[in-house]
Amino acid sequence: MNKVMLMGRLTRDPDVRYSSGDGSTAVARYILAVDRRFHRDGDATADFIGCVAFGRQAEFTEKYLRQGTKIAITGRIQTGSYTNREGRKVYTTDVVVEEQEFAEGKNAERPREQGATPQTNTDGFMTIPDGVDEDIPFM
Repeated sequence: MNKVMLMGRLTRDPDVRYSSGDGSTAVARYILAVDRRFHRDGDATADFIGCVAFGRQAEFTEKYLRQGTKIAITGRIQTGSYTNREGRKVYTTDVVVEEQEFAEGKNAERPREQGATPQTNTDGFMTIPDGVDEDIPFM
């Protein structure tokens, strides 16, 4: 079985291209920085994993994903090779993305406004600021 599950952040904006021909297909490539579970000498370390998405997944990537976005993906590992311009054989390993989804909320990427930090009570619940009643649908 060839199944991969990863969670990490995009190191830069995805590179999206379209294949030529009648049924052009979107192809998106990006690098996912995935933190390692164990740290060496207190330093945080990460692996930088090449990912490629095709079709609808590539279109989603182009529309919604940017540098720093935290996502969770599932897919499969695919290896390949090609001969570069110098005549050397280059081996590649990529994760072919089958599913991808956001791994944190929309507000996590935006800096908080001055004084907008939510307060947490000792019981673990967040204190709702005054004047927010109308935004809560179940009250």
